Amino acid sequence: MDRPPVPAPADPRTARLIDGLLAAGTAVAVLAGTARFGGRLDAAGALPLALWLGPLLLARRRRPLVVVLLSVQAVVVFRTSGLADVGWVWPASAAYAALAADDRPGRPGLPWAVGVGLAELAFAAAWETTAGGATPREVLGSLGAEALWLAVLLAAATAYRNRLRWRAELDERLLRAARERDLEAGRRIAEARLDIARELHDVVGHTLTVVGIQLRVAAEALHDSPEEARAALTAAQQVRTEAVRDLRALVHVLRAPGEVTEGPAAGVPEVAALVDRMRSAELDVRLETAGDLTSVPAPVSLAVHRIVQEALTNTVRHTEASRADVTLRLADGRLDVSVADDGRSVARTPGAGGHGVRGMAERVRALGGDFSAGPHEQGDGWLVRAAIPVTGFHP
Repeated sequence: MDRPPVPAPADPRTARLIDGLLAAGTAVAVLAGTARFGGRLDAAGALPLALWLGPLLLARRRRPLVVVLLSVQAVVVFRTSGLADVGWVWPASAAYAALAADDRPGRPGLPWAVGVGLAELAFAAAWETTAGGATPREVLGSLGAEALWLAVLLAAATAYRNRLRWRAELDERLLRAARERDLEAGRRIAEARLDIARELHDVVGHTLTVVGIQLRVAAEALHDSPEEARAALTAAQQVRTEAVRDLRALVHVLRAPGEVTEGPAAGVPEVAALVDRMRSAELDVRLETAGDLTSVPAPVSLAVHRIVQEALTNTVRHTEASRADVTLRLADGRLDVSVADDGRSVARTPGAGGHGVRGMAERVRALGGDFSAGPHEQGDGWLVRAAIPVTGFHP
């Protein structure tokens, strides 16, 4: 993985201002350093050197290595020609620092700065020993201080470079975290919309189907058996009331966290009442249970209720079944659900499941279970099966 580039100032005008101040400061520092160390301040030596080293720094962002090489070359020329008599490394301090701080991919500045600095010090030692006639002790005293200054300068530039790199990596991590939060928020929104779609489909579809059954019974029995018609209308009203309560419970998905809402009036305990509502003169629905169903966790309980509800609704709406068998069996750490009917329908074919079958499958798989829906292997009829693991089950 490549290291992130050292960030440049966002505002080009700010960058130009900094470069200009650095160039002017370097020119002044060369003149001040020459005076401080007892060198000559004349128009042919220190002044042109200062005016050369300063403006060179205006190109340090684009060509830091070239700036160092030209700066070192100027210092060497001025020193060996006798135009300048103090300083080897420190006149080019800003150029060395700019190169050491440059750590963009493919342009490692620090090794180049170290190499050029050592080469310049080696040349200076050789020249002062041979041409200058200095003793080794004098060479060590004069160049030792400059070598120490170069080491401190490169260390400071490296620390600055590492700080910029750390800031760039931190910004990258924060940006990545923000993107991950956005993706997670989008996923949660999609899941919430899917939950709402499933609940609306199950509640509304079941309610309309049961109300339709009861209204048909009421219409057929209105003249011959008013009591039966009244009972059918009462059952339809009860289903309508329960549907309203279920729809109100869906609002909790859209409300702010922390608000108190009613839980859905659906679960394994309500399956018996559901079967009673779906039972009619045309359809005999039977329920068989096994195991302690009171220990079923709420998410599994709701899913089982919705599976039975949707399966029976599809039986009434899409088949001419005369019987449906609902089985709930809790054993071996899982809850097995099956809804089987004896009806036939050309509209209900394998692989043609609509939103209801898809919703049942999504509920079961979200809980880590297995789901299947299709015709009986032998004879007519449709079979819906689900096996959902029950966490913390104890036989």
